[in-house]
Amino acid sequence: MGEIDPAFIQAPEHRPKLSVKEAEGIPVIDLSPLLLSLDRDDINNVPNSDQIDELVKKIGSACKEWGFFQVINHGAPLASRQKIQDVGKKFFAQSLEEKRKVRRDIKKVMGYYETEHTKNVRDWKEVFDFTMEEPTLIPASIDPEDKERRNQRKNGRERCSENELEIRETFQDYAHHMEKLALKLMELIAISLGLAPKRFHGFFKDQTSWIRLNYYPPCPNPDLILGCGRHKDSGVLTVLAQDEVSGLEVRRKSDGEWVRVKPEPNAYIINIGDVIQVWSNDEYESVEHRVMLNSEKARLSYPFFLFPSHYTMVQPLEELTNDQNPPKYRPYNWGKFLATRKRSNFMKLDVENIQIYHFKIN
Repeated sequence: MGEIDPAFIQAPEHRPKLSVKEAEGIPVIDLSPLLLSLDRDDINNVPNSDQIDELVKKIGSACKEWGFFQVINHGAPLASRQKIQDVGKKFFAQSLEEKRKVRRDIKKVMGYYETEHTKNVRDWKEVFDFTMEEPTLIPASIDPEDKERRNQRKNGRERCSENELEIRETFQDYAHHMEKLALKLMELIAISLGLAPKRFHGFFKDQTSWIRLNYYPPCPNPDLILGCGRHKDSGVLTVLAQDEVSGLEVRRKSDGEWVRVKPEPNAYIINIGDVIQVWSNDEYESVEHRVMLNSEKARLSYPFFLFPSHYTMVQPLEELTNDQNPPKYRPYNWGKFLATRKRSNFMKLDVENIQIYHFKIN
């Protein structure tokens, strides 16, 4: 990335501490009881219902106390995971000129990008984004009156390199397994909230879910710069895999301290997003996280972001509100919200990007 640009440097109060404090207590949840239900329509119709009940309690507690957890024995094939890591390394090893042939822009928001901002500070990373559905429709503008929609992946294959085609085929296979895992986790989350297991499934009929490859090069000033600045995930659920180089930090809810997540081998790191916070009417809250850098080693991660359809009106669920617990958020259109947030990926804004607290009912 060349010499240090001041655009990368965090404000003093947000600069990382190089002394690592590993998180103690972030739940590691064994999903093996769930494996019997992965191909069943009804998660409740399984022979090990007592184990599922215990699993639901663990998921609910993790969502309530941490907003983050890791899952093991999840049933997702390791070969698919290894493949996406291999093609990611191959893609980012190319020259900048070659990678920029598939560079995204404010209209075609999928592809390669190397100047992303979080909280209006540039991140020390390169990314490659790919949507799961074809087409993936989102609003063409942030204007509430504009009803036009555009495909985020429009004309994508016409501009593919051979390497990118390999990435796309790998992404599609990987996305299938991640969607399956994410939706099963959503069933457990639904039950933990007292809802029917498939209560959330209808929101994903025309989902805007996507996968990202994150590449964090070695950084000469990891005390001043972040791979990805502090943020909360705006969507529903994030399923994260990464290589052996750690870097993810979570702001612990109990005391506000930044703590490092030590990944379990072959585990997935799960965090709930803002949409679950709104749907649950603050019963479960999304949590800030960020990415620390390494002065010697590059890091690769590949999150799957579960997002609803663009026409979803995000609001507290009726089943979780009443006179004693009225809705805490006004409804908002997911597609317009997403289109507004995407702008900050391409430009430094004068104000903070749109957040769910803008819809909070005081």
